[in-house]
Amino acid sequence: MALKNASITLRVLARLLSYPNAELKSDLADMQSAVHAEQALGKDRLAEIDALTRHLAHSDTLELEGEFVELFDRGHATSLHLFEHVHGDSRERGPAMIDLVQTYEKAGLFLGPDEMPDYLPVVLEFVSTQPPKEARAFLAEMAHIFNAIFSALQQRQSAYASVLGALLELAGEKAHAVKVAAEEPLDASWEEPVVFDGCSVKGQAKPGQSQAIHFVKNEATHASAKATVHEGVPQ
Repeated sequence: MALKNASITLRVLARLLSYPNAELKSDLADMQSAVHAEQALGKDRLAEIDALTRHLAHSDTLELEGEFVELFDRGHATSLHLFEHVHGDSRERGPAMIDLVQTYEKAGLFLGPDEMPDYLPVVLEFVSTQPPKEARAFLAEMAHIFNAIFSALQQRQSAYASVLGALLELAGEKAHAVKVAAEEPLDASWEEPVVFDGCSVKGQAKPGQSQAIHFVKNEATHASAKATVHEGVPQ
């Protein structure tokens, strides 16, 4: 059985994962019609995409933007940067980025200065240019990442989970729930350590008073000073 061409559907899915501004909202009706016309997705997935489209079309733009930032920019489990799920902040992420850029360029796709190659909408734009067999194989390689994001979105009861479910279907895989690791809030993970944590406040002066200075020798300093004294004493 021949694989269906899903190039238009992939571009629509990429667009649905983009920042939900007024321009996106104005294109939703055409995007929905295009996905239905191509028929690359099953009936149930199409119904889910329709529900997401209605949510985006009828919600306040500012509320949608806030929801998008909170969902995709303030946590790791739902990040749309795929290599974050594979490499985290390790040194391996850089070479993987370079390899992906080279893959794009060989296919004639050149990124803008502010575009990251592992950003899911960018990845989907590339996959949409590939023949059906190659596109499905490329998606299948990332299916485990899609499934992790899908599970995290479902846990948050987000309609955006439908997009990841659709990608898994196009990859020839079944979406299924996986355990989502608990993560600390992003603000906490980025919190700077206290500069003088553990230092005593004993002897600190009150405002307006002069501050007494106390010199405290540590063991190394004390030993060094003692040795110097002994060296200077005649034997």
